[in-house]
Amino acid sequence: MCVYTLCVSIQKLLDRRGESEESGDDDTRRRSINGDVDPNQPAGTSESRFDVDLVHCRIGKIEGLEVLQKAKTLSLRQNLIKKIENLESLSLLQELDLYDNQIRKLENLSNLKELELLDVSFNILRKVENLEGLTKIKKLFLVHNKVTAISNLDHLTSLEMLELGSNRIRVIENLDALSSLQSLFLGTNKITKLQNLDSLHNLTVLSIQSNRITKIEGLQNLVNLKELYLSHNGIEVIEGLENNKKLTTLDVAANRVKKIENVSHLTELQEFWMNDNQIDNWSDLDELKNAKSLETVYLERNPLQKDPQYRRKIMLALPTVRQIDATFIRF
Repeated sequence: MCVYTLCVSIQKLLDRRGESEESGDDDTRRRSINGDVDPNQPAGTSESRFDVDLVHCRIGKIEGLEVLQKAKTLSLRQNLIKKIENLESLSLLQELDLYDNQIRKLENLSNLKELELLDVSFNILRKVENLEGLTKIKKLFLVHNKVTAISNLDHLTSLEMLELGSNRIRVIENLDALSSLQSLFLGTNKITKLQNLDSLHNLTVLSIQSNRITKIEGLQNLVNLKELYLSHNGIEVIEGLENNKKLTTLDVAANRVKKIENVSHLTELQEFWMNDNQIDNWSDLDELKNAKSLETVYLERNPLQKDPQYRRKIMLALPTVRQIDATFIRF
């Protein structure tokens, strides 16, 4: 594998590659940029995989990449790109990173049939569109744009991770076709209700932090869910988790919860985040006693913390715990 870290022109890259291929020496052709022979590259061939890194190079336009037809990874992070274009020749590309540019529209990606990862986070997108040809994509990152709706994803049936945090989404919708989805991130939007998640049977991670949710509901079909993040919402009651028995992490921090309840059946819990709520009764900790693998609990900034024996009482009530808030227990 040839890994190029570049803030030089594409032509310089081509010149370097050309010099190696014209040498006529099989071992030379098999050498990576640091001079080591690639054991996976057979002698007598010049096949190479190029991971191209053009980060923070003040690139204003995507052009001149035709020489990189064998590239599998292309990173154009932190540039000044305004339009996705001139990528047609990179048909073998598996990862495309356009994080932190000035892109306003998803377009001109249809020829990237092998693409498995696309990151267009921190741009100026208002709509999810024109991804129909990306049927192999597994990870899609659209963090911190101006997207107002979840749409045009039905054809992405191989998608395993969807990150739409820090947008302007109000409704969870149009996810029914994403049966392979394992991780869904929707933090820092304007979502008011947990809904339309029933078809996501393979989902293991769900993060909807910093939204406007007031009720835990709509999770009954997510039987494989392992991590649930609901901090910084307006939730008042822990409920609706009857079928989520595989949960290992439950984060309900920074809500309006007054009582720890309806979690005694979550026997696989390892982390329980309940800081910044209104818990004032020590007997509530009995709800966590069935979680024999519980190692971390966050209860700081609840009325309970005013007790001088705060840490000691948690240790006595939950003897498996190894971390209370941000501090590990010393034995």
